[in-house]
Amino acid sequence: MSSRAQQPSRRNVLAAAVAVAVTGAAAVPATAAPADAAAGGAAAKGLVDNRAWVTYADWSEGRARGVRPVAGARPGIVIATPAGVTDYTDPHTGTTASWEYATWTSQPHRLTVPATEVIPSWNADTPDGTWIQVELQGTYNDGTDTPWYVMGRWAAGDQDIRRTSVDDQTDGKSTVWTDTFSVDDASTGLRLVSYRLRLTLHRRPGTKATPTVWRLGAMGSDVPDRFTVPASTPRVARELTVPRYSQNTHVGQYPEYDNGGEAWCSPTSSQMIIEYWGRKPTAEQLAWVNPEFADPQVCHAARHTFDYQYEGCGNWPFNAAYAATYPGLQGVVTRLESLTDLEKLIAAGIPAITSQSFLATELTGAGYGTSGHLMTVIGFTAEGDVIANDPASPSNEAVRRVYKRSEWENIWLRTKRYNASGKVSSGTGGVCYLYFPAHPTPAQRRALEAVGIR
Repeated sequence: MSSRAQQPSRRNVLAAAVAVAVTGAAAVPATAAPADAAAGGAAAKGLVDNRAWVTYADWSEGRARGVRPVAGARPGIVIATPAGVTDYTDPHTGTTASWEYATWTSQPHRLTVPATEVIPSWNADTPDGTWIQVELQGTYNDGTDTPWYVMGRWAAGDQDIRRTSVDDQTDGKSTVWTDTFSVDDASTGLRLVSYRLRLTLHRRPGTKATPTVWRLGAMGSDVPDRFTVPASTPRVARELTVPRYSQNTHVGQYPEYDNGGEAWCSPTSSQMIIEYWGRKPTAEQLAWVNPEFADPQVCHAARHTFDYQYEGCGNWPFNAAYAATYPGLQGVVTRLESLTDLEKLIAAGIPAITSQSFLATELTGAGYGTSGHLMTVIGFTAEGDVIANDPASPSNEAVRRVYKRSEWENIWLRTKRYNASGKVSSGTGGVCYLYFPAHPTPAQRRALEAVGIR
């Protein structure tokens, strides 16, 4: 299982932010938020708002300092003429180095769902000698603004900087918990009504290398406080053929990455779906892995999703960004509102990685309980039960599981639960990762749009 929920910051965000007390909340005067520069890019589904910057027009409308948009099959932004040079001391190596930098800032996006949480995600290429920083700044419904919060310092590799989240960011109204912006006390009625995202692209001075960012976006949500959710009616019976990998095959391997395979549910799930789409690390990329280890690509995924501040492989946007390092793939973090949404994706051939926590008695056939775990949903039976590739299984052969629909839907979508000690704990409220082609088929595009993703 993942160690994500065992980290102090993750326990706090799930307890304080995902479980939102809406009923009886004190009203906070709403103020006008900036209009979205491309309203068609926002797609909301009741409790969730997704916005992504992906087109040449999107990149052209942002405020640029030293970057330029590039056209082509995957439009993006690159460094043109750097805006300046800055020093960065890597907190995980102690090394200080100078970097040329350039920035891009989005137009303000007005949330169609005033949010208690916002989770950015991005897709980028970072050649050797380059890296990016992603920041978020928002406006509350009381008219005040947040500071610029760092939501990630990221590179595909780990030779230049150590990819990292940033702790201890708060303004007394909201806090960043690893990868999640969270309103501190949702019961006051305080919500985020708009936000901007800022990218800073870095490269070593004197080189011509540049990061390329193809996709930048965020998911805002206001999920109500709930121990249970209404059951949905089964509509789709289909199973996708997704590779099966067990994280437990890797117990004890590379303990520098979150204590080894027993905590690698997120990268193991990511690797399953990456390979479903026909991508895989090259032999050269896997050369660092002990040749005696089975499924070396899972070790590779753990290393390349590892967050050096969080000390784990379960940083949600880092997993999505890792998936998008493979040619022709995109990755996003979002929330879905029911298994009906997930069925739409499965029907179009798109599996999903879901986050949930539960007692052993709450999920028949799992054989374990967890405070935070990722698994891959690959289909639905004729009865509507969930078919999942569960990486917590003892072997690759045992990974495919069938879980009861009503049990699985509840543990995934709820925001509150009772833990093994009988105390009220938290759930993720439908969080999932979606990996899909950069150029989806028409059916895939319709399914993604139906759940708010473009």
